[in-house]
Amino acid sequence: MSSGAPAANGLPAGTLGATPPSAPAASYGFWTRLRVNSEYVVIPAFALLVAALLFALFLLAIGKSPGDFVDYVWRGGFGTAFSFQNTLQRSSPLILTALAVAIPARIGLIMIGAEGALVLGGFAAAAIAVPMVGVVPPIVTIPVMVAAAVIVGGIWVGIAGYLRYARGVNETISSLLLTYIGIAIMNFFVEGVMRDPTNPNKPSTKPIGEAYMVGNIPGTSVHWGFLVGVLLSIALYILMTRTTFGFAARVTGGNYRAALAQGLPVGRLIVSCAMIAGGCAGLAGYFEVAAIQGRANASLAAGYGFTGILVSFLARHNPVVIVPVAILFGGLVASGGLIQRRMGLPDATVLVLQGLIFIVLLVSETLYGRFAIFRPGVVKDRT
Repeated sequence: MSSGAPAANGLPAGTLGATPPSAPAASYGFWTRLRVNSEYVVIPAFALLVAALLFALFLLAIGKSPGDFVDYVWRGGFGTAFSFQNTLQRSSPLILTALAVAIPARIGLIMIGAEGALVLGGFAAAAIAVPMVGVVPPIVTIPVMVAAAVIVGGIWVGIAGYLRYARGVNETISSLLLTYIGIAIMNFFVEGVMRDPTNPNKPSTKPIGEAYMVGNIPGTSVHWGFLVGVLLSIALYILMTRTTFGFAARVTGGNYRAALAQGLPVGRLIVSCAMIAGGCAGLAGYFEVAAIQGRANASLAAGYGFTGILVSFLARHNPVVIVPVAILFGGLVASGGLIQRRMGLPDATVLVLQGLIFIVLLVSETLYGRFAIFRPGVVKDRT
């Protein structure tokens, strides 16, 4: 269990995988800065390559062609305008749930509770919309749905942040446990008092109605959630890198003891980052209800929150880099059905690949700072 005390490396306990503090690049020349920063591109790319090779060996061991797998991933996720738009649609919740991991990581916390916040956020949006359908106009109902999803998601993950600061509870464990509690709460109501009696086959709330659904971006079949995710990624990047709040969060994540010594409001920073993270995941739940499902049901727990963990780690918790990485994994998810039909593989095959990537990525964390090419030494004065 982690505690409020810093570890030997100056980081609070439980900060494995958080973005390491960068070198004083401002004092370096362009090429030196390029060498220093290229480490954060080369090592993840190498991890992806190793995971791909391991997955290729797995396919060969079960008598399948790695080449066919790559071909179907391309065709199912990127090869046509239809498949690429499907990929963008699948990447929308991945962007938002990855942000729910990346923002706490900037302050040194590893929170993996985005799945629970997504489920509860989507359920809150549907629950508050159902009694308003046909009574309150969409122009009022939709903002209320968004606010409910963001607030509920933010509070849910904020609980883990508060427990981390106030009681020293490991945020990784508490956020994971809160995920399962959140899913259970949603199932309790969906299968009980809020169940739609006209839908006996699959427990769900009543539909929110077509007028309250989110439409698509004009000229595409991609809902507005994707654009919201991109804009939110840019906004959070600016927040965490160009504001005093972001600077204080990075100081806290880099050295907990120094942040306390400087009088920074560490508790408020931790809870704020956790609530921002939960709000992002809750927003993903809103779009799943209002743009895809039209109601709250068990389909909300589709694993987007867990895949978002992998997306955030691969992007090094950089909000802007999260977008292309989420699109890559959105393509993998979108191509799963084609792979299943054409290659006779179960739909869990893509999950095997994701698991391999995550394991190799975690192992690759030990490689940072070990290669002299990425750590140019200081030129000594020979006079």
